[in-house]
Amino acid sequence: MAEPESTVINTDVKQKDSSEALVIAVTTRAIFNLEEEHKLYLEKGKEEYTRHQQANQDKPLPPGTAFAFIQAVQYVNEKILESNPAEKDLFDILVLSNNSPESGVRIVNSAKHYGLEISKFCFVSDEDSTQYLKSHGVKLFLSADRIDVCNALRRGVSAALVFQQEVQAPSTPLRVVFDGDAVLFSDETDQIFQERGLEGAVQYERVMEAVPMGEGPLKAFAMHLGKIRKKFSQEKSPIRTYLVTARSGRDMGIRAIKTLREWGLAIDEAFFMDGAPKGPILAQIQPHIFFDDGLHNIQGAQDVGVPSAWVPSCC
Repeated sequence: MAEPESTVINTDVKQKDSSEALVIAVTTRAIFNLEEEHKLYLEKGKEEYTRHQQANQDKPLPPGTAFAFIQAVQYVNEKILESNPAEKDLFDILVLSNNSPESGVRIVNSAKHYGLEISKFCFVSDEDSTQYLKSHGVKLFLSADRIDVCNALRRGVSAALVFQQEVQAPSTPLRVVFDGDAVLFSDETDQIFQERGLEGAVQYERVMEAVPMGEGPLKAFAMHLGKIRKKFSQEKSPIRTYLVTARSGRDMGIRAIKTLREWGLAIDEAFFMDGAPKGPILAQIQPHIFFDDGLHNIQGAQDVGVPSAWVPSCC
């Protein structure tokens, strides 16, 4: 397989072993707010966009939706290395961009301005840049482009679509919220709900209570995140994970809990919302990122200023 058109190694950052690290790839529009520049690209074309980026290469881009998440991940790395300087099971961040290396100088400069520990900047000319994710060992891909996300999911990479929004930078520790069905778990119960309604789904869950649910698109990422979390005691962990699901705890919660136990995936807190809006509890948790397959839940999270990532089930 061909390598990306250009990969810039960040020599200011100690390179990680991608075979052991939890590699997260973010696109430039996920980590920085490039909405004005993207509009310019769409309206005036690539040449005008490149001229603009070169003319402003020393002007840092404003933070985007995934920015605080990447900062918090960096904080976790610091805590891991404090306790074990030789540890290799770290977060490794790479930025994937459809920019040319010439127009990408501003991206590199912006990352350095904010002190972001990004190992590599991959400038890709191919229309489908996701073909390079597996060769880099990527476990999570965040993009502002739906086609990219769907391509990544088809390639078996945990992926989600971020929407540009104004977000407040939450304090540490790293807080990650997962939805259950069609995110951590497969969408089998959602399919039953569509076919037989709520009562049919509840009956199905009772019958299947002892059978672990299938894997959802973000299970692999969640499992590696859980593995890193186990390096710390619960009191001192720089990572907190949450399950916030539309399931009811009484009728459909037991199978979810048993599935997590079977997987060996520890979750700090679980909220079974029984169909209630998720916004209020998310506003209390203040996560760095919230993964959900329902656009109405993403909108509810955005309304309370929570950085959100949509996991599309209809690619």
